[in-house]
Amino acid sequence: MFQAIPYEGTRQEQFESVLGQLRALVHDESNAIANLANASALLGHFLPDINWSGFYLYDGTELVLGPFQGLPACIRIPLGRGVCGTAAAEQRTLVVDDVHAFPGHIACDAASNSEIVIPLIKNGELIGVLDIDSPLKGRFDDEDRVFLEEFTSILVSSL
Repeated sequence: MFQAIPYEGTRQEQFESVLGQLRALVHDESNAIANLANASALLGHFLPDINWSGFYLYDGTELVLGPFQGLPACIRIPLGRGVCGTAAAEQRTLVVDDVHAFPGHIACDAASNSEIVIPLIKNGELIGVLDIDSPLKGRFDDEDRVFLEEFTSILVSSL
């Protein structure tokens, strides 16, 4: 059973606490949808100043909406389009301080101003992306990137 805890200590200590919670949530669970749903809920609970956290899954052609926390979202995103599609096509993390300045940005939630997208890669193959939006410009930094890349690495090993 998951229990909400106060996240105390340094930022790094808080990140380590969340990574431990993720490991416990995915331990011995092989259902991808269940693990993705719990992961998006965990991030939604832990990360301050965000308005959306969730997954888009690659179906072999495009990204399709998966488990998430937040307002209803765009259902399909072509590879190479918007922040999610670009991160997926390039298979690299994108941190965007101002989504309105990003060429081809797809505005699923008008309240979003910054975004981080981490590709989910398993055995060299794209399986999707983790997408997190914030109403604050410049919300995500390099420490967030490192933490979320570790988070997705743990998650992908369970999928």
